[in-house]
Amino acid sequence: MTTGRFSSWGDPSQPNLPGLFSFPKRHRLSTPSEQALGIARIRLNFIFVIFAFAWLLIGARLAYLTLNGEPNARAAQSKDEAGAARADIVDRNGTVLATSLPTTSLCVNSKAIIDADEASRKLRSVLPDLNAQKLDEDLKSGKHCTIIRRHLSPRQNYEVNRLGIAGVEFLPDERRVYPAANAAAHVVGYSDIDNNGLSGIEMSMDKRLTDNPEPLRLSLDIRIQSVLRSELTATMDEFGAKGGAGIVMDLRTGELLALVSLPDFDPNHAGAASDEQRFNRITLGVYEMGSTFKIFNTAYALDSGSSRLTDTFDTVHPLAIGRFSIRDFDKEGRNLNVAEIFTHSSNIGSARMAQKFGGAKQRAFFSRLGLTEKATLELPEIGAPLVPLAKDWGEATTLTTSFGQGIAVNAIQLVSAVGTIVNDGHPVQPTLLKRDDGYEPDIDTVISPHTSALIRGLMRLVVTHGTAKKADAEGYLVGGKTGTAQKTSGKKRYAENERLSSFLGIFPANAPRYLVFAVLDNPKGNAKTYGFATGGWVVAPAVNSVISQIAPLLGIPPLTKEELQITERQILKPLGSTVIDGVPAEDAASLAAAAP
Repeated sequence: MTTGRFSSWGDPSQPNLPGLFSFPKRHRLSTPSEQALGIARIRLNFIFVIFAFAWLLIGARLAYLTLNGEPNARAAQSKDEAGAARADIVDRNGTVLATSLPTTSLCVNSKAIIDADEASRKLRSVLPDLNAQKLDEDLKSGKHCTIIRRHLSPRQNYEVNRLGIAGVEFLPDERRVYPAANAAAHVVGYSDIDNNGLSGIEMSMDKRLTDNPEPLRLSLDIRIQSVLRSELTATMDEFGAKGGAGIVMDLRTGELLALVSLPDFDPNHAGAASDEQRFNRITLGVYEMGSTFKIFNTAYALDSGSSRLTDTFDTVHPLAIGRFSIRDFDKEGRNLNVAEIFTHSSNIGSARMAQKFGGAKQRAFFSRLGLTEKATLELPEIGAPLVPLAKDWGEATTLTTSFGQGIAVNAIQLVSAVGTIVNDGHPVQPTLLKRDDGYEPDIDTVISPHTSALIRGLMRLVVTHGTAKKADAEGYLVGGKTGTAQKTSGKKRYAENERLSSFLGIFPANAPRYLVFAVLDNPKGNAKTYGFATGGWVVAPAVNSVISQIAPLLGIPPLTKEELQITERQILKPLGSTVIDGVPAEDAASLAAAAP
């Protein structure tokens, strides 16, 4: 028998049994199969060591990339783990105005590219707009992750994947989209490719949208926004206007239900928009607002006691200011009382009323209404008013600002100030964010409730018997004021035949809940308006149409003829029966029927 041999490095009391760490038997008595098995064990051990070392290297590399890797890759990984990083923007009813959708971005690991020229050719066959030179540089850069294209479409993702190019990778990403497109562009704004807000709410509320995943609810009602935008667009086209703008405001809360600036743009393709399209005419543009300022002039005259409704002023003779003269667009050919001056929009009468209370009091009143300081609103695009300093507020400024020239404000300031006047004198604070149900309005007053009632009555007369008859929406008690202001030229002169035509309406006029304002930039009269392009002819009809459409949406049904007559009496009652004396004879009978 052959005796077994013992390992010289092992336990001499144990036989050298076959095992993982045993050496193969090499003596001449071992069989071929035993020798082969020993060699296989050595090779297996060697492969095991190699794999272990490789896994250690991969783990170390992953740790390094996590801490020091390409920023785009880390950002994409973070987004994938956290989900959508930016909150939705919704209207007051929850309709989505801005949201983030998951997409993929194309990345190449140039170290893994086998043939850079071939890879470039293939990628450009699917993405033909890629810059060939830059793509070649990226494919040969030696970087582990270079972004080639952000936000691939599903079709592009599929086509690139089919190419089967080694080193091409897909990273999770997200893209900001705007389902309402142009409809609310100037309010919502837009963001860049990395979801950083660049304008509108996207910019002003950027931190809130990034830090808080809950949807941001705006005061806008996209239904009302769409109605206003549609009517303004049609009116601009009809009268060949350069631009237009409009607002719908809730006077109880200050919430802006609609804010439109035309021309507008699609925030999904903001880069293709012109500067004019991106310009917000409502908040950034400041303008001389024309005769809408007679609301403030008349309110202060009545509230201060410097004038009464029945006081009569010379409106026949122009009022001289140096070498210039204040004239009326439509001459009545007689002296008018305060009610008539307002109803027929007399510049001369308004200026003579302002002479009685003077410039110092006038400017102080404008200040209390928020007309001399920059408006406060949740948008970055806010224009500062152009207002003379107190030391420069001379007689000329006092007279011209009484009818809306010599001072330029934005539309937000105008509607907020008018809202304060008709809201029993309580200040109205505008907002683009939905108010809480428990919101408490400001209880302070700028004018007395009695003066506010007088202005509401006069604004109703403007619609029924004055310059805005075309704003009288059927079934609704609308009050308002027209405005037609000459535009200034580059030489600080007023341009010939260029104007801003506007109308500001409130409804229901007996207890105003909503305000609608619209303005056209340089409209042209046509046969339908007998060549006229003033606010009463070109803008008042549009506001009529807007009110008729949005009132039912706001829960305000039309009144019957009997209900209209009863409510009309309530509106006119504060004016007193003597006001009828100033109404033209052809209108006296209808007004008398409604008077108390």
